Amino acid sequence: MKLKSLLSALALGLLTGLSHAVTLKVANQGDAQSMDPHSLNESLQLTFTNNIYEPLIARDKQLGLAPGLATKWTQTQPTVWRFELRKGVNFHDGTPFTADDVVFSFGRAAGTGSDMQGYTTSFKEVRKVDAHIVEIETLMPFPILPDVLTQVYMMSRKWCDENKATNPVDRRKGIENAASFRANGTGPYRLKERQPSARTVLVRNGTYWGKVEGNVTEVIFTPIGNAATRVAALLSGEIDLMEPVPLQDVERIKASPTLKVMQGPELRTIFLGMDQKRDELLFSNIKGKNPFKDKRVRQALYQAIDIETIKTRVMRGASLPTALMVGPGIRGFSIEQNKRLPYDVEAAKKLMADAGYASGFEVGMNCPNDRYVNDADICQAVAANLARIGVKVNLQTETKVTYFPKILRRDTSLYLLGWTPSTYDAHNALAALIATPTDKGQGQFNLGAYSNPKVDELTLKIQSETDQAKRNAMIKEAFDLHSADVGHLPLHQQSLAWAMKKTVALTQLADNTMPYRWVTVNERAK
Repeated sequence: MKLKSLLSALALGLLTGLSHAVTLKVANQGDAQSMDPHSLNESLQLTFTNNIYEPLIARDKQLGLAPGLATKWTQTQPTVWRFELRKGVNFHDGTPFTADDVVFSFGRAAGTGSDMQGYTTSFKEVRKVDAHIVEIETLMPFPILPDVLTQVYMMSRKWCDENKATNPVDRRKGIENAASFRANGTGPYRLKERQPSARTVLVRNGTYWGKVEGNVTEVIFTPIGNAATRVAALLSGEIDLMEPVPLQDVERIKASPTLKVMQGPELRTIFLGMDQKRDELLFSNIKGKNPFKDKRVRQALYQAIDIETIKTRVMRGASLPTALMVGPGIRGFSIEQNKRLPYDVEAAKKLMADAGYASGFEVGMNCPNDRYVNDADICQAVAANLARIGVKVNLQTETKVTYFPKILRRDTSLYLLGWTPSTYDAHNALAALIATPTDKGQGQFNLGAYSNPKVDELTLKIQSETDQAKRNAMIKEAFDLHSADVGHLPLHQQSLAWAMKKTVALTQLADNTMPYRWVTVNERAK
């Protein structure tokens, strides 16, 4: 038995590249819905799978651009970028990473069923130059292309073909394939075990090409939806790290001699969207017309929301009310523009009456209960606010596992969503959330189909403008138009709150990503 144990330990050491195994137990309020990196453009999904899969261009600890699977990128022509690929990289199954995988991965991300199409709308062609050089030609100059590529992960063409996973899963239809449960990336961790909504285990990739700064050899990720249960698991030592921390428990955790809380601003903006396309809302007692097509109704909802009370009571001060769809830290954000319409119930009632809805109306509202900080509580507060102007909200809160497929099908009349521009640039929010939806990926997350042709025109110009002053002026104009239309109802930027044992050292990033390769567990301090 001793010999067998020794051989097992040696095998683990070879697998991880370390002589000592260190396990990190992580809990979140929700689960990554799939192991397919192209199936859902959602932050938790992407940050988790980024431990397994990698992009051509990565982010460093300051959120700056850094070499990933590409060691160098150059703009050879106004619309052509050349990428030199890293040599000697293998997928977890031992297959070499080459230009063929890059061409395949971008084609897959742009294909039917992919939730990542919005990242490829500017592409004209992705072509192989040789085994380790790829060119991307865009439809027009696109100076922020390197920023865009940080969220599109590379997959093995051979593995996808062999496992009948050539196309990404479509979360809107509930379709799944081998890539939903298995994974074969180039990243620092391999997928060892996948039990959806219960437990996912990663182990260190002993043949990883890059440097792993942390010492974690195994990650056990557990979704714990109930906030009290999640906190209890941390306090009892069952888990080492959790996020988000329920705001009401921050001080309690801080008081523990063995635990600590890390808090900081997040780049994510929380907002409400409304169906502005259908002639009749799916979930309303108003028949034959759509109240949300009337700007007066949209503005009435905006001015009926008591955002300061939501900040103090629901968010316990851990939010920054906003008038824009992007927040501080995003290129193009302007503090001068960030002025909300006043909270004014009487003015909102007058707007409703002027629009012909003096008696109000009923409307269904969809909200997740395990995705954003106090998401269900926010929606309940909004529903109570809207009742004051006669809008009866029939609120449906549910786990993000069923919530996202529903709203992504646009099977909603009023919904809550959060968005962090993955490029840290305002163009991302304009193109994904505000531009008129097309079948090419533009407006892919503009789920209420807000549309303004002038905003669309500006969004295209912003994409290719290289003069920063001109670009910022166009961004300002686009947001001014959107605000004047009351295209969405921006609420706030939420704050990050992670809690962990004092033995855990990590880097908290404003985009709420959590690379396990940067986590260290100091076992001697236990």
